Amino acid sequence: MSIAESATLKAKVKTQAATIKTLLSDFTQYKHLDFLSNDIKSSGKLSFKSPNMVKWEYLTPFKYAVLFKNETLFINDEGKKSNIDIGSSKMFKQLNTLIINSVKGDLFDENEFDITYFKDGVNSKVYFNPKDKKFSKYIKAFQILFNEEGDVVELKMIEPSEDYTKIVFSNRIVNTNLSDAIFNQ
Repeated sequence: MSIAESATLKAKVKTQAATIKTLLSDFTQYKHLDFLSNDIKSSGKLSFKSPNMVKWEYLTPFKYAVLFKNETLFINDEGKKSNIDIGSSKMFKQLNTLIINSVKGDLFDENEFDITYFKDGVNSKVYFNPKDKKFSKYIKAFQILFNEEGDVVELKMIEPSEDYTKIVFSNRIVNTNLSDAIFNQ
């Protein structure tokens, strides 16, 4: 992508991300592990409410929910509940910020990432490589696919081992009335 094209994309995505107060989306997740012949596929619903509540609710092939809320990570594994204080962990805080920003599509922090822009048909693909050496031990890179409107349609997190998690979003609804009850653990 040219410098002008990448600047236009970045401005469009940042403008769009700033307007997102709530977001609902279905997702399909593909976990690729080199030693398996097929990716592990799961699906569910993503809920986001500004400024910092994110819930990933897996519905198939099992029920599992992960909720980031008020500097706490809540996990509900088919009724078995646990929580982790992420406020005291710099790594978890960074992960929470990355999750919120990647859902909104706004990861364009050149102090945190080396960023490369590509065209992918009518869509745009952006690669984010973490500069933080500690963080890059866990995540080698993020790749986000944006549609023509600047919405995130696919997110890929690549681990240092080259295994990856790819999440494809569908049925996206932005700025609808979203009850806080959705974010109860």
